[in-house]
Amino acid sequence: MAFYVYILASRKNGTLYCGHTDDLSARIHAHREGSGASFTRKYQVRKLVWYELHETRDSAKIREYQIKKWNRAWKIRMIEESNPDWMDLYNLLNN
Repeated sequence: MAFYVYILASRKNGTLYCGHTDDLSARIHAHREGSGASFTRKYQVRKLVWYELHETRDSAKIREYQIKKWNRAWKIRMIEESNPDWMDLYNLLNN
């Protein structure tokens, strides 16, 4: 089984949300449908801009909490290193 840490954005340089899951496609779909976290629903944070694969739930959870403590500039730099155009990666997951 695979586990993921992910970052959603409302738009480029917009509001960010970090989470972890064992089913990335289903979790992002839930956020888009409004049944994910209340934060993402309130701020319209639905665009998958970064994710990372982990072998265990514990390592994904630790990484999520690590990223949540980072300052915003570090998160943006990490996103832009792998996704400079802030493309919605959700579409790539489902193709």
